[in-house]
Amino acid sequence: MSSGFLQAQGAAQGSRPVGGAVCKGLEQSSELSAGGGGGGPSGPFPKWAPMLRVLTSTLRFPRPWKPLETRGCSSNPGAAGREIQVCALAGPDQGIAEILMNRPSARNALGNVFVSQLLEALAELREDRQVRVLIFRSGVKGVFCAGADLKEREQMSEAEVGLFVQRLRGLMTEIAAFPAPTIAAMDGFALGGGLELALACDLRVAASSAVMGLIETTRGLLPGAGGTQRLPRCLGVALAKELIFTGRRLSGAQAQALGLVNHAVAQNEEGNAAYHRARALAQEILPQAPIAVRLSKVAIDRGIEVDIASGMAIEGICYAQNIPTRDRLEGMAAFREKRLPRFVGE
Repeated sequence: MSSGFLQAQGAAQGSRPVGGAVCKGLEQSSELSAGGGGGGPSGPFPKWAPMLRVLTSTLRFPRPWKPLETRGCSSNPGAAGREIQVCALAGPDQGIAEILMNRPSARNALGNVFVSQLLEALAELREDRQVRVLIFRSGVKGVFCAGADLKEREQMSEAEVGLFVQRLRGLMTEIAAFPAPTIAAMDGFALGGGLELALACDLRVAASSAVMGLIETTRGLLPGAGGTQRLPRCLGVALAKELIFTGRRLSGAQAQALGLVNHAVAQNEEGNAAYHRARALAQEILPQAPIAVRLSKVAIDRGIEVDIASGMAIEGICYAQNIPTRDRLEGMAAFREKRLPRFVGE
């Protein structure tokens, strides 16, 4: 299956470049899988359609990097009242973007306004190819995200609750599908939906003293924003069941021992040690080839959901998309010339 697709990619080389990679073959294959040219359910690539759409989106042209003031950064006085603020770092950290969660009155609980502003921020950032890493952090000391806004939830009808939880699930899906690597900097409580938000990120860094858990069963609920799916994929089925059934809370150190977070660090006086470690991790990712990093994310995320043979085919499709990029040629040239590569994302 993959060899035929790769041959199609070879024939498509030299066609319209998108973000430095060739996507015409992808678009044609998407059309086939959607029913064009004899496709549809019986077409040649029906089960690849969702992944092909992700790949095409991953390789779109960038929008220009907006000035800091217009992106809702905390340095912008007009953003002071917003629950979600977006900050684009400058200088040597250009390419790192941050989503700052700042709802101190409700400990960053996932309320309607909070969720709406998060979705707006993600929609803006996902179209900006200058974003190479995205960090989720809190502006409220001692808290990452306290989960659902239960006071707001009490005012909802049963139908409204169902719709809102569906919206929350969609938010976590948007975070998981963000094309660039995402890092959750957990400097405090991450409970219920707060941990589900962190689970939707690619990487997690926590203060050793942070407290996290899917505690919904202690409130007569169950995880409804992806927790029942992402936790077992992260830790394994038996351990995930134990943590969800008991509603157990873990410290950052315990979470690292289980593999729930990538790094746990001792908290500092300012209460932002996890953020500093997350930023250092982002700085490690920043100089790497951005298209290769994005395609690696697609290959891992899509491949883990299928059998290994299908996963290898997905990897082959992603690899083929990286072959015509300028960054691949730059990497080879840098190796030959014994110098550091200068990747531009094309």
